[in-house]
Amino acid sequence: MRLSAFRLALLALALGVCGTVRAQTTILVTADIMTSTTWTSNNIYDLQDQIYVLPGATLTIEAGTVIASTTGLGGSLAVANGAQIFVQGTEQNPVIMTSQADLATWTGGDPKTGTWREAANEWGNLTLMGDAYVSENAVVANTPAPNAANVAPMEGLVADFVGDPKVLYGGGNDDDDSGSISYLSLRYGGKVLGLNNELNGLSLGGIGRATDIHHVEVMNNVDDGFEIWGGTVNLKYFSIWNVGDDSFDVDQGWRGKAQFGFIVQGYSLDASQGSGVGDNCFETDGAEDSDWQPVTTTSIYNCTIVGQPIDGDGLTAWRDNARVQYRNCIFMDGGEKVVRFDNIDGDGANGYGHNGTLSWANCWATSYSANSTVNAPVTPADFYKAQTSGNLCEITDSVFYHNLASVAYTEANARGVFAAANNNVMEPANLPIQSITRGTPVVKGGKLMVPVTFIDPRPANDALSVVSTAPFDGFYSPVPYRGAFAPNRNWLSGWSAASAFGFIPNASNGSVGPGQAGVAGVATLDMNAARNNNGSLVGDSADENGPHYASAQPGGTLSISFTAEPLAFITFIGGPLNPGVADFSSFGIGKMDIGTPDTTGDGIPEGLVLLANGATPTTLIDFFFNTGLDGQATLSVPAPFLPLGTNLGAFQGLISNPTLGLKLTNTVQLSMF
Repeated sequence: MRLSAFRLALLALALGVCGTVRAQTTILVTADIMTSTTWTSNNIYDLQDQIYVLPGATLTIEAGTVIASTTGLGGSLAVANGAQIFVQGTEQNPVIMTSQADLATWTGGDPKTGTWREAANEWGNLTLMGDAYVSENAVVANTPAPNAANVAPMEGLVADFVGDPKVLYGGGNDDDDSGSISYLSLRYGGKVLGLNNELNGLSLGGIGRATDIHHVEVMNNVDDGFEIWGGTVNLKYFSIWNVGDDSFDVDQGWRGKAQFGFIVQGYSLDASQGSGVGDNCFETDGAEDSDWQPVTTTSIYNCTIVGQPIDGDGLTAWRDNARVQYRNCIFMDGGEKVVRFDNIDGDGANGYGHNGTLSWANCWATSYSANSTVNAPVTPADFYKAQTSGNLCEITDSVFYHNLASVAYTEANARGVFAAANNNVMEPANLPIQSITRGTPVVKGGKLMVPVTFIDPRPANDALSVVSTAPFDGFYSPVPYRGAFAPNRNWLSGWSAASAFGFIPNASNGSVGPGQAGVAGVATLDMNAARNNNGSLVGDSADENGPHYASAQPGGTLSISFTAEPLAFITFIGGPLNPGVADFSSFGIGKMDIGTPDTTGDGIPEGLVLLANGATPTTLIDFFFNTGLDGQATLSVPAPFLPLGTNLGAFQGLISNPTLGLKLTNTVQLSMF
């Protein structure tokens, strides 16, 4: 589908992308949602109690909508198994779930303002419950082998009666679709029901891989930032800051993927560690008990983890047979171990090696393909798809900086983390991010905290390159840097609490090449240069190894030129208004069409489809050049209907031939500044 500038104008006005209309009317939400409902940006929704989206119902939340609950009432939102939620935030107009106390600090009702406070437990959280497999041994009827009848009650929710289905998650559908969440900021939450029964910022129980979650932030929470129980949900672009327990907590056999995660360890309240002061950054439990299946098996790429340098807890903690691969990450400022072997979770599980499962040491030396035979599923390959190379447990191609030397590396060294083949960088001389500023040390919960007051987390020095990128599999983005951010763009800028509170730079941070109003910016993807992994940008003399950023001001155009190689293909991954953010035309390569996200079901939002010489590719994502066929595509910026800073999408190129093998050119990001 091709959208004209006029139709784009109507779309922009409908979505409110200019951000000039703010919510006015407050709606008290007092009853569960039993039929499909839409919450709109002209209202503020105040959750008065624990609100459920019940099975069969769908809740849609429009871009720019604010859910601000009365402080102290503990209003929460839970999406039951069989229901769906669609949070439709954008970079220009995020959805914000917070408290009335936070709202009171905004200037003129503008969510891009506000003041950070030492606070949490001012409302509840967002909980999603789905139908994917889980491993939970506390429910008497559950079995240790994967079983669609295995379920578990959600932490922090209260059943109306024994077996109340609205608080249960789990099932037998790893492709469960509980909806989608994009550009969501969760602030000051974490309702406390009792000892060890607190709400996390975002709770995900039995959520399947068909659920789409990206650009989600948790700022200040009593308990964990994200907690995942089982399932296969994939996560991309997530930020967890100043939470009161673990930042990213995994239980009961999670088998999804994650990329581009940013964790800043700190405190939300002056309370004990685990209820106001941060605990582990990543805490991964395998299964309950540890010989049950499915067991946590995941691969996590491109995270930036900033710990507490004096009284922080582990940067990665491992329990109960968890199998985790960390790759292309930055681990810095840890005041405890970078690899913390907890073994058991304290809930009655038996740890690594129980009942014939692999020992802790063997997990670090055993191929990812060696699935356990204890309580095994009939077809293990159907359950364990996140890992495709390496060993079951590993940390590779990452940078470790300014971690407390006396304790940080003992276990990591014992596990061979710094063996040459792992390509890790241990304590380099220079900071692997652009900058970090900490405030005056304070004692919170009996721990000496040194809060981060400003950080520019874009990579620097050793983080600017990697040995191996993430796989090009339809979910991961194979970027040539370590950590969660590209060198020239901070994806938190503009929409997040971290941005509103002044913790990060508030610019899109980078535009290279020409981009004056009415003048073309020119980017080149040279397939012949792909042997050097080079997707160079014309006029970019600073860095020929990308990713590169082409930009245009309102009224300008971007011309993207391609030089062909045998069997080359090029894809476009759409921007925030997918489908259709601009009017595209092409020259020399046949036809270009704007499509809809992931119409092929392969997990890739197709966005734009290129068809060579009018040919129809086998799937919408594939575009094959013929030998010697060059091409050019022109993107016209539909100003003034899109605001500055709009991410228009990304081009990626891939080549394959007998001489060069299979290589990926670097991404050219298309943005408007």
